[in-house]
Amino acid sequence: MYPAGEKRFINVNRITIITLFLVIIAGGVVRSTGSGMGCPDWPKCFNRIIPPTDVSQLPQGYEEHYIEGRVKKNQRFAKIVDFFGYSDMADKLRHDKSILEHEEFNAAKTWTEYINRLVGVLAGFALLFSAIYSFIYIKSKPSIFVWSVLNVFFVIVQAWLGSIVVSTNLMPWIITVHMLLALFIVGVSIYTFYLATTLRNKTILVNYPSTGLKALAIVSLIITLVQVVYGTEVREIIDHLNADGIQRSQWIESIGVNYDIHRILGYVTLLVAVCFFFLVKSRFSKSSIQSQYAWIILILVVLQMLSGIILARFAVPAFAQTTHLVIASLFFGAQYYLMLLMTKLKR
Repeated sequence: MYPAGEKRFINVNRITIITLFLVIIAGGVVRSTGSGMGCPDWPKCFNRIIPPTDVSQLPQGYEEHYIEGRVKKNQRFAKIVDFFGYSDMADKLRHDKSILEHEEFNAAKTWTEYINRLVGVLAGFALLFSAIYSFIYIKSKPSIFVWSVLNVFFVIVQAWLGSIVVSTNLMPWIITVHMLLALFIVGVSIYTFYLATTLRNKTILVNYPSTGLKALAIVSLIITLVQVVYGTEVREIIDHLNADGIQRSQWIESIGVNYDIHRILGYVTLLVAVCFFFLVKSRFSKSSIQSQYAWIILILVVLQMLSGIILARFAVPAFAQTTHLVIASLFFGAQYYLMLLMTKLKR
């Protein structure tokens, strides 16, 4: 059905999407274990390609050296923030005393962060190969080529933002932007995969008007993104509570209104997902890809609710934090792809 070149791109693009979700999983593990500063420099780790496993292997005087580098990088970043009109935020970056602090060496945290970076490099190469193989679409479907190349640029920005996350000593709002950009990159890869697979296989598209269903899918996707934003803000507050020495059992009750909004949006997401599931099941056959993804979305939203309940009832265990983040990312990806599959077949 597909020429060899197109089939190669589709396969590489599929691998790229899987790898990007692995990056999100690795990032979730890093954050839930507090390993973000396991490597105080970037892109190397303690100025080594292979990170140390013992204190004796650390460079002499590394604390002062890396802190000096962080300060210089943050001064440059503050100028960029200032340029876009966020002078208060830029001023905070310039005078943030936490940047001058460093964590004690912990081999487990160092290697957790190092593995996260390795997975990120793997994803970068996967995106690069996707862009290279997308040249075959320059004439037949140029948008696939354009978005594939742009995604390489987006992942370079993401890597740079990752270095800023390290230099700012895990400043919360930058972590949130880092997460949202990761979802955007996943979305672009899913979109190019959709364009490539539907270029010659129109049978998976809708052959009758489905404006209402697609509109509901878009609304559901927007609600999910808003919930992700509030979820990352909740996580930022938890990071502050942890840094302030507040006991884990008191975190949920100390979060405030952001948690309430996040929880309410969770119930709204569940309701919309259930309604959408029954609407899809009533209009599509059981064997259709739309029905299959409706089931996937329903299962994911139920798992997401369960992980949220575990977080709330059992004092925010670390494994549930990672699970909650990963399921949310998979839920977003499945929702977005199903929304694309609601596109009406053009005669």
